[in-house]
Amino acid sequence: MKIKVPDWLLNARNKWTYTGQQRPDFAIAPNEGQVSVWDFPRPPALVPEKRTLEVRWEGQSLALSQNSLAVQETASPPTYYVPPEDVNVEALVKVPGKTSLCEWKGASTYWALKSKPDKAIAWSYAQPFPPFEPLAHYFAFYPQYLECYLAGERVTPQPGGFYAGWITQELVGPFKGEPGTGHW
Repeated sequence: MKIKVPDWLLNARNKWTYTGQQRPDFAIAPNEGQVSVWDFPRPPALVPEKRTLEVRWEGQSLALSQNSLAVQETASPPTYYVPPEDVNVEALVKVPGKTSLCEWKGASTYWALKSKPDKAIAWSYAQPFPPFEPLAHYFAFYPQYLECYLAGERVTPQPGGFYAGWITQELVGPFKGEPGTGHW
């Protein structure tokens, strides 16, 4: 069953200034081999990621995949979604009562480690909005709280604590989440 995006949310989406069609003057120009997050589109793109993605906590593997999906959105480093078969779901528990609404992807469910059930370290979408249905039941992890690696490189968490983008050496910003970037 497809979920209908509410009209008020469709209207909110149309108010974005930056949509990846033109890099703003304050954006860092990428060097060869780099990518500017200002070239990512809005609405976001879903991009298959075949490089090895790994998530660990205190030596325990939580996820290992070469089959994840990257959500690339203007001004933000990618957020990676891991298929459930590549996640150690036995180590996780749902966080009761905690949810949020993404204007692009829909209502989320949050996940914590069984050993720390009060601290959300991941989230998923049971019924994402179109066209993000491929993300259904995939897990995204906060690099702020875990050891996250992409192609062997330990990622840097997106600034600000709210977002969960993975910053790698190939990316240039500035990145949404830094002070004064809420309107991006």
